[in-house]
Amino acid sequence: MSREMPLCIGGTDNPQAEVRLFCFPAAGGGTLAYRNWSRQLSPYVELRPIRLPGRETRINETCFQEALPAARALASGLSPYLDRPFAFFGHSMGALLAFELARVLRRRRGPMPFSLMVSGRRAPRIPLARDLFHTLPDSSFVDILRTHYAGGTPEAVLQEEQLMALFLPLIRADFAVTDAYAYAPEPPLDCPIHAFGGESEQEFSEADLDAWREETTGSFRLELFPGGHFYLNESSQPALLRRIGEVLETYRSPR
Repeated sequence: MSREMPLCIGGTDNPQAEVRLFCFPAAGGGTLAYRNWSRQLSPYVELRPIRLPGRETRINETCFQEALPAARALASGLSPYLDRPFAFFGHSMGALLAFELARVLRRRRGPMPFSLMVSGRRAPRIPLARDLFHTLPDSSFVDILRTHYAGGTPEAVLQEEQLMALFLPLIRADFAVTDAYAYAPEPPLDCPIHAFGGESEQEFSEADLDAWREETTGSFRLELFPGGHFYLNESSQPALLRRIGEVLETYRSPR
């Protein structure tokens, strides 16, 4: 294993684990977004949050600004960790990365996730129906983070000019991943897709979330939870994790 490969994931080895859950962050996020999840999931689950370039121990690396190059790099970086059954969970930008990664793995004839769980993002085939946020002036961009994506960036950080000067280039690069995304038609995936979202989502409609069903020949389930775009950081988190646990239990190896 090369020295760089372990940098792309967080979490710790769990010798008792029967499945791995790879979690992909929203724009500007890192492994800390999922820091509390391992305590709420069953001990047979090995939680592996994804660490993208430009943050945490990879802060000196150049951020991706396109989904497909990111997915290709992830496919290579994660390959040593695909030796047991695994599932993907991605929120917002992370949902798009998880989806494109699954397609890259299929093209490479590699191991495939037994479940793709997508959260807080319209289906990839639905065109963007808003301005390109990553090109907005700083003040307007911060206002978007505060209003459309409340709960994603703490207000104390939004009000701290020095911190925002540090984080804005990273967040802009991540928004470019989704703003500039161009869907390329391919056959649907075989794995089931579970789509989650907030009931008060401002970014897209329930129909846009439901359109994820077109990306699989397997089963599909849509579920909404109280809250906005970052419902998973709010009081809905326990209910979401219970549902994720049920999905993982379904595909757990028989004893």
